[in-house]
Amino acid sequence: MSDDSKTAALGPLDRTRRGDAVTAAVVSVLFTCLAMAWSFAAKLQCGGPPYKAEGRSKRWPIGDGDAVIPCYNDMMNLWLGRDINNHVFPYIHGSITSGGGLVGGSVEYPVLSGVLMWLGAIGAHTDREFFIHSALILAPFGIIVTLLLVYLVRWWALLWAATPPLVLYAFHNWELPVVATAVGGIAVVAWGASPGRDGNPRLSLRAAGVWAAILFGIGFSLKMYPGFFVLPLALYVLTRGGGFTQRFRSPKEVATDLDWRGFWTVAGAATATVVVTQGPFMVLGWEGWRAALSFQGKRKAEVDTNSIWYWGWRIVTGGEPGSYKTSDSLNTFVGIASPLLIAVSFVLAVWLGWRVYRPDKVTMGIYPWIGVCGAMLAGFMVFHKVHSPQYTLWILPFFALLKIRWPVIVAYLVADLALDLTIFRLFGIINNPAHPPMKWWVIGGVNLGVWVHAALLIYLIFAFVKAAPRAPLASMGLKLPPAASP
Repeated sequence: MSDDSKTAALGPLDRTRRGDAVTAAVVSVLFTCLAMAWSFAAKLQCGGPPYKAEGRSKRWPIGDGDAVIPCYNDMMNLWLGRDINNHVFPYIHGSITSGGGLVGGSVEYPVLSGVLMWLGAIGAHTDREFFIHSALILAPFGIIVTLLLVYLVRWWALLWAATPPLVLYAFHNWELPVVATAVGGIAVVAWGASPGRDGNPRLSLRAAGVWAAILFGIGFSLKMYPGFFVLPLALYVLTRGGGFTQRFRSPKEVATDLDWRGFWTVAGAATATVVVTQGPFMVLGWEGWRAALSFQGKRKAEVDTNSIWYWGWRIVTGGEPGSYKTSDSLNTFVGIASPLLIAVSFVLAVWLGWRVYRPDKVTMGIYPWIGVCGAMLAGFMVFHKVHSPQYTLWILPFFALLKIRWPVIVAYLVADLALDLTIFRLFGIINNPAHPPMKWWVIGGVNLGVWVHAALLIYLIFAFVKAAPRAPLASMGLKLPPAASP
């Protein structure tokens, strides 16, 4: 069929929907580019001449102290102290010192993020050049996330493209690639379920699950959290898509069967992906690879971790006058309580999802795997001993994908803005050798952001699971295969 024939075959409604999708894509990508350009300009202010001998700008880490958006960013920060400035390939020759310092090319991130940092350092001799190269690597992933969200939820993609977090964090750390893998996995399943030209699904549920699991496995080797999503995805495949069973099944299969083979195939695909991406580093540089895990394990719940554990301790004890350090007993407690509560939140999310699916009923529902993914992420974010502000980019796509109440979204974004505009100013004050007095609005903004986020994340553990997908994600794949001829 020629292109003209295809166009003529489209009905008025089909042409309207396609036009709406194209318009949403153009507008959303434009907002994305504007947000990333603003982010780039704001963060770049922390670099520039004059430089020290090792390529560190003397403007670091304050830049323009009167700027609305603090220029501090982890990308420039890691230029020194991890051998990135020496262009050492990550992990292979690395290790961790007895004092917890990383040397020989090891960085505290999973291997694929470390490789991206190494790529960003190629040809760079200053922290500013490293930042520019890294931003060029990251920018396409921000656009990819936008286009995926447009495909899934059309204009709701603007929650990602036209809200403050993309300005604040697009080039703060290496978050954009991992968000792309997380949203990409969801998009693969949705695309596979949607009908092709023959009215049948484009992919079997098993095949879609495998491709999504591969993306989640890649995400695990970037920033870990998409790896959590493999379990909800596998359960969705296990239940054969719940009420949408006929989209993916052969008529010979029994409606109540659980697809255990599909479950283990999805889990195996994710595991194989992690082995392929991380195995070479484990074999060639075990100590350097293990150093990243050791570094995270040794991190203390101090002011730079920005978590409920640190700020809760400050409230309970009143803090040590003039000190922002924490006690060894607190860190021992957090080392046990944090992973335990994360595990409990994961179990709770999966169980809540199973309650929605209700396998004990004659007419089963759908296992809400996307909502369970969001709930697991919320549990991880609130109970982990580290809660970096840029993690907002992780959860933001779920606000677009699922029908969460507007007041919750607005409150989360306002608290996030207050946190970002104050936490880096707090770091500047407490690390200033002149010991200036703490400003009330700085400490107030940080606490507002931390505790509003914590309350909302606990709420979202429950709300995500019960939330319905937004359109057109909600209707993708609803068209059943044509009935067999007599």
